[in-house]
Amino acid sequence: MTEFMRNTDAFTWSMETDPRLRSTVVTVILLDRCPDWDLVRERFDLVSRELPMFRQRVVNSPPPAPPRWEYAPDFDLDYHMRRVSAPEPGTLQGVLEMARLAAMADFDRARPMWEVTLVEGLDDGGAAVLCKFHHALTDGVGGVQIAMTLFDLTEEPRVIDVVPTEPVVRVASPLAGYRDALRYNLGLIGKAATETVKGVPPLLVNMIRQPLQTAASAGELAASVYRTVRPVNTTGSPLMKDRTLVRRLGVLEVPMPQLRDAAHRSGGALNDAFVAGVAGGLRRYHDKHGVSIGDLHLTMPISLRSDGDEMGGNRITLMRFDVPVGVADPAARISGIHERANRVRNEKSLPYTQLIAGALNMMPRWYIGSILRHVDFLCSDVPGVPVPVYLGGAKVLAQYAFGPTVGAAVNVTLLTYVDTCALGIDVDTGAIPDFEEFYDCLAAGFEEVLALAD
Repeated sequence: MTEFMRNTDAFTWSMETDPRLRSTVVTVILLDRCPDWDLVRERFDLVSRELPMFRQRVVNSPPPAPPRWEYAPDFDLDYHMRRVSAPEPGTLQGVLEMARLAAMADFDRARPMWEVTLVEGLDDGGAAVLCKFHHALTDGVGGVQIAMTLFDLTEEPRVIDVVPTEPVVRVASPLAGYRDALRYNLGLIGKAATETVKGVPPLLVNMIRQPLQTAASAGELAASVYRTVRPVNTTGSPLMKDRTLVRRLGVLEVPMPQLRDAAHRSGGALNDAFVAGVAGGLRRYHDKHGVSIGDLHLTMPISLRSDGDEMGGNRITLMRFDVPVGVADPAARISGIHERANRVRNEKSLPYTQLIAGALNMMPRWYIGSILRHVDFLCSDVPGVPVPVYLGGAKVLAQYAFGPTVGAAVNVTLLTYVDTCALGIDVDTGAIPDFEEFYDCLAAGFEEVLALAD
């Protein structure tokens, strides 16, 4: 049977008819020296054998079936892996410029959607690895799992005893996809009918026994679903309104122990202090422009990953809610964000994420865009590797992840490494044309949060 995209990934895929909503993720890994290229290549070959999607492309199916994964008949590892010399003068800014261009460029949809570039000859004698992949391949946590296949815990690379055999690519008949799509659609109808038959009797019993509670619960679920899919008609910010295809990238490092301590002292978690730092930067940026703000619309990925899930894969849902950006007191801001984020994490609609995404996939594309294009900012917190690691014999000095804006003015992604929170800043320059001023405001926003720590 053909493997079809999950509804959430199909939603991500279909919304890219608007290129401003692309879901391209770029990561930058800084190394103390140039790694053993052959070894790095072997590790990515291993990943491509263990995770089928790294050798597969996406093929559209007859609706309403979602797109399906299909092995690319002309998979070439050397197409996906390249080596280049660092642009003069060999600084991090040159690497970030390469990452910026990669983030703005679409994939060759006839091939698997990932690319890796080794940048050699940095001015400090180091190197960088630039990884680009589509979000349908993996989420942040899945990406860290993949990274642990690539990384070693010591400078001496471990020996891989068993390497999976290369998958055999069979050319499917032209009608195979249509047959599988028909079976998928018939199975969907059958499943819906079966679930309805199973669900109706308990519903009737509950309505008879506890009519008020059952009606209230159904109403709460309906309200939760509405909060998930409701369109956002205007930006919360009167300043960051335009959306374009042009991006600017930047990085900022924040000490994790202090950020976590600031969160705990304010009744929140690390993620709450992180969002509060970004919110503080946005408040300062608006103040610089003489614009007062209250709440802003935030999109935040919520992980749906369970212990039984395989390595890689995309197991998140995007939830939107308003956060108190206009609150000047950083401790009060952390507390307010913690309260609102907890409500979102306990939404009754979360277990029905795939069903909701399936329904959205049948909606007009303009409606999908309306849900996302007026979001003000996006924050993503990814727990990374807690210990020092090596790649191809070279020590990993830092890692930065740049998530897609997906219609927002800016995406700030936090990726932890050892005791550092590395922030990858992805800005839509139509919304924020003065990147340097915004960066200074963001840094100041985190300074006021860190000042809460002991």
